[in-house]
Amino acid sequence: MDPTTLSIIGIVVSLAFIVVFALRGWHIILLAPMAVVLVALFSGMDVLPALMGPYMKGFVNYAAKFYLIFLMGSLFGKVMEDSGAARSIAEGILKLVGRKNPVNAAIAIAVIGLALTYGGVSLFVVIFALIPIGRPIFKELNLPWHLFVIPYTFSIGSITMTMLPGSPQILNIMPTKYMASTPMAAPLLGIVGAVIVAAFNFFYFKYQLKRAQARNEVYVAPTGPGVVAGETAPMEKLPNVFLSVIPMVVVVVMLNAFKLDAVWALAGGTAVCLVFFFPYFKNILDTLNKGAINTVIPIVNTCADVGYGMAVAATSGFKVISSWMLNLPMHPIVSLSIATNMMAGITGSASGGLGIILETLVPKYLALNLSPELIHRIATMSAGCFDAMPHNGVVITFLAVTGLTHANAYKHIFLGHIVATIIALLVVIPLGVMIY
Repeated sequence: MDPTTLSIIGIVVSLAFIVVFALRGWHIILLAPMAVVLVALFSGMDVLPALMGPYMKGFVNYAAKFYLIFLMGSLFGKVMEDSGAARSIAEGILKLVGRKNPVNAAIAIAVIGLALTYGGVSLFVVIFALIPIGRPIFKELNLPWHLFVIPYTFSIGSITMTMLPGSPQILNIMPTKYMASTPMAAPLLGIVGAVIVAAFNFFYFKYQLKRAQARNEVYVAPTGPGVVAGETAPMEKLPNVFLSVIPMVVVVVMLNAFKLDAVWALAGGTAVCLVFFFPYFKNILDTLNKGAINTVIPIVNTCADVGYGMAVAATSGFKVISSWMLNLPMHPIVSLSIATNMMAGITGSASGGLGIILETLVPKYLALNLSPELIHRIATMSAGCFDAMPHNGVVITFLAVTGLTHANAYKHIFLGHIVATIIALLVVIPLGVMIY
C-alpha cells in the first residue's frame, strides 16, 4: 500500500482510538502519546523521535504561549467563586428573569453562564457555578434533569467562547498571538452567529420540554461519585451583586479598551476581586493555591491535544490532507473552516484544534492576503463547533459532575452546540466573504 495512504489511515485509526477509549474513561493525557505511537507506526516514523520531536514540541510551545493565561484565568475564576461574587451575580439575574416558568428558568441559567464566561470566568469554573443554581430550580419545577444540558451548553460552549466580540475567553485570545487581530475582530459576524445560536437553542429547549412533558418525565435527583451538590449559599453570605460585577468589567475593559494582554487583564480582575471581597474569603491563601493547582489539568490536557495534533501534522498523510484542503475549489475561508473543524474534532478540543491550525495553516492563509479579522472570527467559531465530540474534556467533566451520561444527554450537546454552530457558520461565512 502507498505510504501516504497508509499514513492517512493511521490518522483515522488514531482518532478512532482516542474517541473509543475516551468514552471508556481513559484520560487524554494517557491517550494522546499512545495515539502518537499509532500515527508514527502507520506513517513509517520512529516512535521515540515522534514523541520527543513533534509531540513534545507542540506540547511545550503551547504551554509557553498560553500557560500564564490559563493560570490567571483559573485564579480569577477561583476568587470569583470563593468570594461568592459569581453566585451573587447568578442570584441577581435570577431575580430579574424569574425561576417559576420553565422557559424563563432555562433563559436565566443561560444568561448566568453567558455573564460569567463573558466576564472571563473559565468554562470549568462555570460548570460548578451553574449546577448549584440549576438543580434547585429544576427540582422546584419538576423538570427532567437532562434538559439542564441545553441552557448550560448554549451558555458556555459557543457564544461567549468564540462569537461575541471582546470576549476574554482563551479561544478569542489565541489568534491575536499569531496575526494582527484583536479580541473585537469581525464584531458583526460574531453577533450574527450569536443570534443564530441563541435562537436555535431557545426553540430547541421549548421543543424538548414539550416532548418531555408529553412523556410525563419528571425530576430525578442525579447520583453517583463526583456529582455536584445542589445546595446554594445563603444570600446573607454573598457580596453585593453590583459590586460583584466590577471585577468582570475590569477584565473586559482592560482587555478591550486599554488593549492590554489577557494576562494583565485577568490579573487586574483578580486583584480587584481580592480587594473588594476580602472579608468574604475564608482563606485567601487556600483560594489562590487551589486556583493555581486547578490550572494544571486544563493546560496539560490541551498541551497533550496540541502535541498529538502536531505529531499528526508531521506525517505525510497530513501534508496531503492539508494540501487538499488548501486547494479545494472553494473560497479559502471555507477550507479554513473545514480544516479547523476537522482538527478540533480530531483532538476533541477547541483550543487544541485551533492551536494546531494557528501553528500550521494560518500563515498560509494570511499569505493569500485574507483579512486577519475574518480569519480570526471564522477560525475561532469553527474551533468551537466539532470540538464537543464525546471525548472532549469539558463534556466528560460536565457529565460526571451532573450525574448524566452520553446516552441521555449527549444528543443535547451535539444539537445545541455542534449543529447550531454549523448553521451559524453557513450564514456567517458568506457574509464575511462579502464584507471582507
